[in-house]
Amino acid sequence: MPELPEVTTTVNGINRYAKGRKILDVWTDLYSKDKRFSDTVKNPEYFKKFKRSVVGAQIKNAERRAKNILVHLDNGNTILIHMKMTGHLLFGQYAEKQNGNMEKFKNDRANSKNTGTIWVPKKKTGPLNDPYNRFIHVVFTLNGGKHLVYADTRKFGTMRVFKTAEIFNSKHLRDLGPEPLDKKFTLEKFIEVVSKKPNGVVKAVLLDQTVIAGIGNIYSDEALFKACISPKRKVSDISKKEMALLYKIVQEVLKKGIDFGGDSTSDYRNILGERGKFQHVHNVYRMKGTQCKKKGCRGVIMRSIVGARSAHYCPRHQK
Repeated sequence: MPELPEVTTTVNGINRYAKGRKILDVWTDLYSKDKRFSDTVKNPEYFKKFKRSVVGAQIKNAERRAKNILVHLDNGNTILIHMKMTGHLLFGQYAEKQNGNMEKFKNDRANSKNTGTIWVPKKKTGPLNDPYNRFIHVVFTLNGGKHLVYADTRKFGTMRVFKTAEIFNSKHLRDLGPEPLDKKFTLEKFIEVVSKKPNGVVKAVLLDQTVIAGIGNIYSDEALFKACISPKRKVSDISKKEMALLYKIVQEVLKKGIDFGGDSTSDYRNILGERGKFQHVHNVYRMKGTQCKKKGCRGVIMRSIVGARSAHYCPRHQK
């Protein structure tokens, strides 16, 4: 799932390439009868409302809150996008066409409402043609012959629209914890919010979006590795000195993730369809069975389920 660095990279891309452009049309082939998606573009009736709310508006700017993308429009509305596990946004020139193999296409998109229509990059070569970028499910047609499209292999992502003035009070944002890279997020604040769950294991607490916003599996594993703290440790058992180190390293790891353009271990691609590079500097995430990279440590990386989530760690130096 895209985490803070990946979402930040996407938001930066929107602000660089799509900011100031007018939305001329919106298309989707997402469709679900599941009531959990009744207030998303997967619901045909909601999509009609969504389309009325965004077509004709200009993209003012985008920002990130936790793992959410907020695209602010000049008509007082904001598009809220959560990319979930495999979603990402792409910018470029696309063409709409009919898929030739209709039977296979219908089987592949059994829950789609626009069977047969696909969107492909006009340019036949380049990053937008990466296989992970071909699952286009939402298309914003912009002025200047450009498109902002949403690709999502597993179609878990969600897209909604709100009045800009009300969005931070919505159920999707109001209970989120503080931002770890905010200047107001001091060591004292870090200890305060984490200590609200003294009996929680530190890995699960770092992942809890109501405690701290934006951290996921990748960056929690990497931070705990560098801080020499086991993901299984209870918060109450971590000393103030260790907390100070973890606070510092969490910020360092997240900033490094942004500097490297995010992590593309899985599906994530930036707005131009390019892979991030943070996966090339992993110390522990998805490194099960490899020798620990910490100098002087002879441990072997393990993978365990901690708080219902996977955790990669070195049992030798992470205590």
